Amino acid sequence: QVQLVESGGGLVQPGGSLRLSCAASGSIFGIYAMGWYRQAPGKQRELVAFITSGGRPNYADSVKGRFTISGENAKNTVYLQMNSLKPEDTAVYYCNAGSYYSGGYHPGDYWGQGTQVTVSS
Repeated sequence: QVQLVESGGGLVQPGGSLRLSCAASGSIFGIYAMGWYRQAPGKQRELVAFITSGGRPNYADSVKGRFTISGENAKNTVYLQMNSLKPEDTAVYYCNAGSYYSGGYHPGDYWGQGTQVTVSS
């Protein structure tokens, strides 16, 4: 059983930055691929970025070059550094412990509670 807790969301102006954290209750590195999803009002949840159990990052086209996913093994924590934020990045952001196979990320059953990111002037 893995419990995930996100933090770091908030209100930021366009062009600003935030760093989201996802703290896991147990060991995740080398076991799970970890993904960050977001869900805006009225829209489906979408995969923003993931990192494989081997540490390889992948990004949705909409955030490539602006977001960076990374992990800190000693803290069992995954981060999402978000730069050059845009109003369309406004959403609730969730982390997930899943799997990477067949060239794609597959979400598992473990989700955090979400953290709100609002980009507005």
